[in-house]
This record gives sequence, structure tokens and C-alpha cells, in this order.
Amino acid sequence: MAPPLLQLTDIALTFGGTSLLDGVDMAVGAGERICLVGRNGSGKSTLLRIAAGAIEPDRGRRFVQPGALVRYLPQEPDLSQYETTLAYVEAGLSASDDVHQARYLLSELGLDETEDPMHLSGGEARRAALAHVLAADPEILLLDEPTNHLDLPTIEWLEGRLAQSRAAMVIISHDRRLLEKLSRTTVWLDRGRARRVELSFKGFEDWRDQQLAEEETRLHKIDRKIVAEEHWVHGGVTARRKRNVRRMAELRTLRQERREHRAVQGKATLSVAEAETSSALVIEAKGISKSFEGRSIVRDLSLRLMRGDRLGIVGPNGSGKTTLVSLLTGTLAPDGGEVRLGANVEMAALDQGRDSLDPAWTLSEALTRGRGDTVSIGGEKKHVVAYMKDFLFAPEQRLTPIGALSGGERGRLMLARALATPSNLLVLDEPTNDLDLETLDVLEDVLADYKGTVMLISHDRDFLDRVVTSVIVPEGDGRWTEYAGGYQDMLAQRGEDLKRREARAKPAAPLERSKADISESAPPQAKRRLSFKDKHALETLPAEIAALEAKQAELSRRLEAPDLYARDRKAFTELSDALADVQSKLAAAEERWLELELLRSEIES
Repeated sequence: MAPPLLQLTDIALTFGGTSLLDGVDMAVGAGERICLVGRNGSGKSTLLRIAAGAIEPDRGRRFVQPGALVRYLPQEPDLSQYETTLAYVEAGLSASDDVHQARYLLSELGLDETEDPMHLSGGEARRAALAHVLAADPEILLLDEPTNHLDLPTIEWLEGRLAQSRAAMVIISHDRRLLEKLSRTTVWLDRGRARRVELSFKGFEDWRDQQLAEEETRLHKIDRKIVAEEHWVHGGVTARRKRNVRRMAELRTLRQERREHRAVQGKATLSVAEAETSSALVIEAKGISKSFEGRSIVRDLSLRLMRGDRLGIVGPNGSGKTTLVSLLTGTLAPDGGEVRLGANVEMAALDQGRDSLDPAWTLSEALTRGRGDTVSIGGEKKHVVAYMKDFLFAPEQRLTPIGALSGGERGRLMLARALATPSNLLVLDEPTNDLDLETLDVLEDVLADYKGTVMLISHDRDFLDRVVTSVIVPEGDGRWTEYAGGYQDMLAQRGEDLKRREARAKPAAPLERSKADISESAPPQAKRRLSFKDKHALETLPAEIAALEAKQAELSRRLEAPDLYARDRKAFTELSDALADVQSKLAAAEERWLELELLRSEIES
């Protein structure tokens, strides 16, 4: 078995007297695709930073194979030291790397190389950071929420790019669709420990629920045994002294085990403060239009939103989603047309500006808006500490400054503020950013039970499919079209995916871009041809790839046996080695086939 490229052994870290990581092990082999999952606050981002060498643990060892290049994408990349986006991306290259790759990736991601990093939007900064970590073609990619602030076309581009990469990956993401497509192994960070299972994220949640159910059963048995032993103690000790001493020692052990058990963090208790019912017609737009600086954002749009509808608004960054919401809610006047709100419409909004709150405010001040110690929810008063617990905040965090909260905690705070406002129309702008998957599940249930109307801007395809009843998308030149159903239904009806339409000129295609980057002084190259070996590979690789995929599925199925490791550790190791070998061969075959297909397309054109 080949040694891992990256290995963490017995990692421990304590924050403020609380153990965050306690004896965590994680190994990353060549070509492995690992998703790192766990609740907000479980230490996922911290563990990834330790893996990247950005912070030192209190205890443990980090080992990286000599010569293996590691690239780390943080949740909030720092570009402040660089004059342009190109300078930032080139800073991640070594002397032997192709500098044209930096320009090519920036172009693919819709950036023009000259942007000032200090004036980038969240989405632009994230795209520049992606180019920075991908340009050097590293052996190991550590990605923390890579889809945050990205639009759907860029997310799909990133999926394709990562799927073709031969790099080993560790990915933290709330995007279920991304994890299901890319992961092959899952590492579950839970209560300070890491558990690895050779399952993609698609099969992980069922496995996790089974593990938690078994743990609950075991704890229930311990509780029953403690009760029985305590009854024996109170009933009098009548047996032999040695037996009594042994049973008392066992009772003490059971009590200590129960006392030291770290319970699973509960789910957020989300609820919406609902206002009185609105009229059946919530919003009616008739022929509305809006332009900025000669660019048409919305053109001649007519739309009716009825009570109980869930409208998803999707599209590339810069396509006008937020402007459309402002027009429909009456906060922005259209250049032409008319918008009419129904009777008794009460709106609550969650914007994506997590930084709109004063970072010096405490958590309590943000929730109460600086007025006392209670939060008003649907006309009823609730103490701020009790409301904090509903959103998984500890009582001692009451005086924590907002600036010290993690991304997931700020996301829950914004939700808590929005849902406390009585409403019958919820407007949510990117509500899924930074939330853990369990909290997303609860939010989906809350929106399903909400009696009012929902307008939702999101780039989370799985969330859209689970929540919305219709989707509206930009078709270019200010035209918008509404499709019934969720995101996948929209794709089926539309017949194509979303495309990025930007004011700047469309970037050159990959092959054209590569040619344009070649120095004019370079001598012309002879036109390449497919050799007999290349042609034979093109004909045989699809069957070889299919066979490898079948073998991979069979090995994964055998490894999924829940008792295999305990029953036959040798067989488990052999199967794991075989699976890693097949995955490596499959990645190489797919990469070779793609190279040959691109070459054939270039020759034929």
C-alpha cells in the first residue's frame, strides 16, 4: 500500500478550555477524494488549517510527503498584499510552472487579470482564490466551502474541473450536489474525534444515522444497568464481600462512562414568527423594466406570486437577481410597468451581507437590537439566552462580539434575526452560505411548514429542488423566464444549463486562449496528428473506463459491509488497497481520454 501524501496523527487542540479536537487521525492518499463533514463548530475548518500547516495543534504530528505540493483554499482568502488578481494567482506558482495557466484560469472564471483585490466582491474574490490554488496543479487540494458566493455556472465549471483533476482532495462544503459528485470517502468529525468511512457523501448520511441510533441504544442499556445496580445497592449487600466490591467497582465505571459521554449536538430549533394571513395575491408585476447605464436588467416582465408560492431566483452573478427582488418587493421603482403588492403583506428579509452588522456588537445586542434581554417572536417575549439555544449558541456566547463568530455562526445569527420578524412573505438571499447540512435540513422543514410566501435567491441546487415550486432564470438582454418545479425541472424544460452572460467580452475558448498566450516570436509548430497508438486508445479507453467504474462500484459495495473491519481486518485492508489502485487507474484513464478527445477536436477543426 502506497504511503499517504498527507497524514495527521493524534491531533489535539483546545479553545478556551474546551477540547475541539481530541486525538484526530486523517490520512490522504494519492488521488483520494475525501469530504470532511460535521456540525458547525465541530472543528472542520480548524482541522483543514492544521492540514495546510497554517496553524499548529496543541498535540500531534503533521506529515507531508517530500515534494508533494499542497494548496489550501480558506473560507475567507486574503488578497490584500497584491496589486492585481493576476499577481495574486502568479504568487502561487513556482519557477517551473506555466504562467499562462494563471491567465487562462482567470479568464475561465470571468476575471480580466487587472482587478484591484481590495475592490472585489465576495464572488470575485472566491474565483480569484480558486485560480490561485488550481494554477500550480498541486498534488493535494484542501478546499473549505469552495462554492460560497459562486454562481451556478461557476459551480458547475468547478465541478467539472475538479472531476478531471488527478489531485487528492479534502473538501468541506454545504453543497450536497457537489459532495455527491466528487467524494469517494467521508471523514466525519464528531465531538472531537474523526471517523473515516469508505463511502461517498451520497451513502454517508444513512450510515451516520445508523451509528447514532446504535450509540443511543448502547447508552440506553448503560442507563438501565446503572438503575438496576443502584437498586441492588439500596436493597442491601447480601452476597460475598469480593463479589460486592467487584459490582460496586463496575457501578462506578458505568457512572463515569455515562458522565464523560459527550452527547451529540442537538439540531437547531428554527421557527418563523408568522404575521396575519396575506391576501391570495401577494405580488403582481405587469410589464416591468429596469436598466442601469444603458444595460437592461429586467425587460417587460409580468409575474404573479400567490400566497404559499415558493419562487427560486437563480442566475449568474451580475445578472440582476437582487435587483429583480427589489423591484418585486417595491423597494426599487421600475423604469416602466407596474408592481402591485397584495393586502396585508408583511415582509421579512435575509440578505447575504453577513458583514452588514456591526462587528463590535455582542450576540445579545444583535438579537435584541440593543433593547433589553428579550426577543419578540410573533408577539411573544422570549429571553435572549433561550432564543440563542434554539440556534445552537451556548449561553456563555451571549457577550461574544459578532466579529469573533465563525461563518456558520454568523449565518445562524442572520437567520435568527430574520425569522424573529413577523411575516407572511420571506425574502431569503443566499440563506445556505456557511450553514451545516443538519441546519439546512431543519431550515427546509421550516420553509415547508411556513404558511406564507417565499422568494429565494440561491445557488444551492439541492436546496432549490427541495424547497421551491417554481424557478425564474435570466435568458439574456433583460429577459426572464419562469419554469415550474425545482432546479432540475428547470434544466429539463429549458434543455440547457445556465450560461454566464457578462458585460465584458466572452473569454476565449481554452484552445484559442492557449494559442493567444504563445509569444508572437515563437516559431510555428507543425500540425499534430493522431498516431496509431492514440487512435487505438480512443477506441478502447471507453470500455476500459466502464470496466474500471464497474470494478470500483463492486469494491465500494464490499467495503460498505458494516462489520467488515471488525470481522476481517486483513480483507478490509486488501479491499481498500485494491479500491485505491482502481481509483488511480480510473482517474488516469479519464484524463488520457479527455486529452485525446481535445486533440482530435483541435485537429478536426
